[in-house]
Amino acid sequence: AGDFIAVSGTVAVGDDGRAVAPGDVHAQALFALGRIERALEELGAGLRHVVRTRVFLTDMGRFDDFARAHREVFAGLDPAATAVEVSRLVSPEFVVEIEADAVVDD
Repeated sequence: AGDFIAVSGTVAVGDDGRAVAPGDVHAQALFALGRIERALEELGAGLRHVVRTRVFLTDMGRFDDFARAHREVFAGLDPAATAVEVSRLVSPEFVVEIEADAVVDD
């Protein structure tokens, strides 16, 4: 909408519809963030436009694995971020789901 892009909950699902790296928070976060980056690029934006992310983790005890992936992908950008623990996601193989909001101002 206008200069605002909302990327809905994204999980690590491959082209075959199966979970990528079942149970691995870091690998799933990197994969999901890559999918988010591609979605933004399709709309003429990029990770530099992300102003906020929200992550849903099935185990907050594994937050550091997610945070490491987030830092790797957003190095030098530092969008606002929220993490919430949930009892489960759409399928038990998924352990992390990520949303992103972006503002295209250039």
